[in-house]
Amino acid sequence: MLKRFFSYYQPYKSLFILDFSCAIIAAVLELAFPLAVNRVVDDLLPSSNWNWILWGCISLFAIYIISAVLHYVVTYWGHKLGINIETDMRKELFTHVQRLSFGFFDNNKTGHLVSRMTNDLMDIGEIAHHGPEDLFIAIMTLTGAFALMFSINSQLAVLTFVIVPLIICLSLYFSKKMTVAFKRFFADIANFNARVENNVSGMRVVQAFANEEHEIAQFNESNSRFRKSKLVAYRIMAWNSSVSYILMKVVTLFVLLCGTWFVINKQMTYGEFIAFVLLSNVFLGPIQQINAVIEMYPKGIAGFKRYVEMLETEPDVADAPDASDVKHLKGNIKYRDVSFSYEGKENVLDNINLTIRAGETIALVGPSGAGKTTICSLLPRFYDINSGSLTIDGIEIKQMTLKSLRSQIGIVQQDVYLFDGTIRENIAYGNLDASEDEIWEAAKRAQLEDIILSQTEGMNTLIGERGVKLSGGQKQRLSIARMFLKNPSILILDEATSALDTETEVAIQHALSELSQGRTTLVIAHRLATIKNADRIVVVTENGIVEQGNHDELLAVKGAYKRLHLAQFGV
Repeated sequence: MLKRFFSYYQPYKSLFILDFSCAIIAAVLELAFPLAVNRVVDDLLPSSNWNWILWGCISLFAIYIISAVLHYVVTYWGHKLGINIETDMRKELFTHVQRLSFGFFDNNKTGHLVSRMTNDLMDIGEIAHHGPEDLFIAIMTLTGAFALMFSINSQLAVLTFVIVPLIICLSLYFSKKMTVAFKRFFADIANFNARVENNVSGMRVVQAFANEEHEIAQFNESNSRFRKSKLVAYRIMAWNSSVSYILMKVVTLFVLLCGTWFVINKQMTYGEFIAFVLLSNVFLGPIQQINAVIEMYPKGIAGFKRYVEMLETEPDVADAPDASDVKHLKGNIKYRDVSFSYEGKENVLDNINLTIRAGETIALVGPSGAGKTTICSLLPRFYDINSGSLTIDGIEIKQMTLKSLRSQIGIVQQDVYLFDGTIRENIAYGNLDASEDEIWEAAKRAQLEDIILSQTEGMNTLIGERGVKLSGGQKQRLSIARMFLKNPSILILDEATSALDTETEVAIQHALSELSQGRTTLVIAHRLATIKNADRIVVVTENGIVEQGNHDELLAVKGAYKRLHLAQFGV
């Protein structure tokens, strides 16, 4: 774990050396001050030479100026080191999340993922800066202070040092407790974020059902749990801090008392006594630093463990070692004995066999839950089949790279996801290299031009989060424009018009018909009126594919399709 943690320092070795060097020099200068005071009291003061005393104080002031500059470097550049490491980790985690499969997102809350990329990594950044540096400087300063104290009075130095192991043992004891507390604390932060994200995203539903009080009650419960876990963690920290404080003040009083006894018995000079008292304070500083690192460690390591845990989550769907890029697919699709289940549960699809010719429009109909969407989701490998074979143009889809496969499959869904940005940005998402003319052409073909021109800002109109400022029909047209720009070989229409009014549906159907031209198209539909002109209709039930044919052929069979037709039209 530590080896992996320190690997993130590799790109910033020079910054680490600068920070570390300045911290070491600052620590050495801190040790020099008590010795300088010793010389002033024992040598310069009895001589009554004012000039020497003045130059001695000027020298001390110069040491303070140098120390201040060094502390600036340590504070700013040291934190820059931590921030750089935190930024790299966040980039690595975000990049890894982009590769994870749909199954991962099915089982993980958005708020939890956001928490791992923000709160967890901020604490890791702090320990990346303070951890190694503070620990090393503390040990070095502790050793140096003890050596100087020993040179002044070995007996008093040894007696003072006896308390150190006790303080460190107490810190380690509390550290174990804090590790457990902070692990729970991070989990509660993630749940809290998930609750807030859920509420804000679904605010229209909340207010439509007048369930604000219920949401407030749920929030209060999460908020209270968050508060309690935080209080538990900080209560342990408070005990650690208080006990350590008492022990360190006992050390100070012990030095004052014993030092006075040594001075009275002529075993120490006044200058040595003052130097020893100052050194004892320097000596206690590193103990506080070690304490702070021990307090910080549980938070940092708990966050780093959660970070590593996510990095080690392998995607369920990934490129095969021998996968190759495919440049252009015609769209001949073949499902052969395909079976699939979600997370190893009962099969959703059992031995599905389906052949689709290039350029053909296939409509999938049947009851909800029969597996229509699943059949389509397997094609771009959002999920991998359990058994059987799925080919496009005779090539197993697992032999294609995910990027090249998915770049040639377009999906228009009922629930359109749009990004918080402008109309232009959302259309251009279909092809990030598209020119302005190509974006406008896509908008025209999706019958979106008039809507854009009616907006004051035109293409620069902000559409709000998830396109909240647009109507359902406008969202659909925008998603179709995006698909025209992508220009895929294979098109999947997943109930793309089922939530629209009749007039809007007619306009969208016209745009979809143009979009389907020359492409292999799979249409999922519940409203049979929208697909009766399909080249072939495939009826999917819980028993798999039970019927295939065009509209008239299936009506003549008087089977499952006929029953669906009767249910919708009564004839």
